[in-house]
Amino acid sequence: MLKSSKIKPFLWFDTQAEEAAKFYVSVFRRSKLGEITRYPTGSPGPAGKVMTVAFRLEGQDFVALNGGPQYKFTEAVSLVVECRDQKEIDYYWKKLTARGGKPVACGWLKDRYGLFWQIVPRGWDRYYSAKDPQRAARVMQAMMKMVKLDIAKLEQAAR
Repeated sequence: MLKSSKIKPFLWFDTQAEEAAKFYVSVFRRSKLGEITRYPTGSPGPAGKVMTVAFRLEGQDFVALNGGPQYKFTEAVSLVVECRDQKEIDYYWKKLTARGGKPVACGWLKDRYGLFWQIVPRGWDRYYSAKDPQRAARVMQAMMKMVKLDIAKLEQAAR
C-alpha cells in the first residue's frame, strides 16, 4: 500500500487503467505500482474487473480508474515533467510518444492513452521573466517553432 498524498490526480480511463499505470511506472525511474481494486458485485462496473490502480511517479501519487468510454483526456489538463537536460527531455519524449503517442507542439505530447504531457527543461519559466520582456518574446518565438523542446535553441534565443 502506498502512503497517500493529500492531493493526487485521478485519471479516468475506459478499460486501460492497469495497463496505463504499469506503463507510466516503467517510464519514470522513482515509481511504484500500488493497490489494485476490483469492481464488487452490484457496482457500475463488471464484477471482478479492475476498478482502480494506485501508483506513484517520482513521488507523486495517482489513481487510475476504469470508468468507461464516456470521458476522454483533453489538453485542458496536462502533466509537466521538468527535465535536467536535453538527454532527459529526449528520453521522456521517446518513451511517452512510443506505440501510438503523438507529438503536439511547444513541448507538449499526447501519450498512447490520450493523456497530455509537457516535457520541459527544469526552471523553464525563467525564460519568461517579466524583468526582460524582449528576452521572453525571443524565447517564446523560438519555442513556438518547436515540437520537442531543444534546450540549446531556447538558450540561444534567450541570449
